Amino acid sequence: MPAYHHGNLRSTLLAAAERSLRQHGAGQLSLRELAREVGVSHAAPRRHFADRQALLDALAEAGFARLHAELHAALVAAGDDFAPRLHAMAAAYLRFATEDAALLELMFAAKHREGAGHLVAAAGPFGLMHDLISQGQAQGVLAPGPPELAGIVLFATLQGIATLVNGNMVAPQLLDGITRTAVDQFLRGSRPR
Repeated sequence: MPAYHHGNLRSTLLAAAERSLRQHGAGQLSLRELAREVGVSHAAPRRHFADRQALLDALAEAGFARLHAELHAALVAAGDDFAPRLHAMAAAYLRFATEDAALLELMFAAKHREGAGHLVAAAGPFGLMHDLISQGQAQGVLAPGPPELAGIVLFATLQGIATLVNGNMVAPQLLDGITRTAVDQFLRGSRPR
């Protein structure tokens, strides 16, 4: 029996779309193909997604929610001390960025599309990074100043590492060591003077 009759067609379509995104990229996503894959009529997905862009936006929004949940879980598991929290968040972000590179790319592209204000609001994971930088500054571990600037430097570092791994310029098995080194260097370079 098709998933639609169980009342979960939207989540079934999103899961199928995410699998397709990983395998083929956003350019190959088609509501008609997804309907065929999950065993419903080609019109059934339109009850949940007005068009392909609505599906892509829903994927991006779900991606931001999952990234936020993964970063939050990493922060909670790391305890209260700033340095372990920073290491945990960086590792969780890079795990997501390298395992779901196509989804992350879609998330960033969709966030900057005109009319995508709801996706900007969904980009909560970056608020966690801001809050963590603020914690480090409040504890005197990081130099005072606008947390956004330190956050941009940290994010650029992490995103650069993800790009190197995703582009096959750095072997994935080196990711953990590179992440530790990058965070340690960020901490040393961001100490109060």
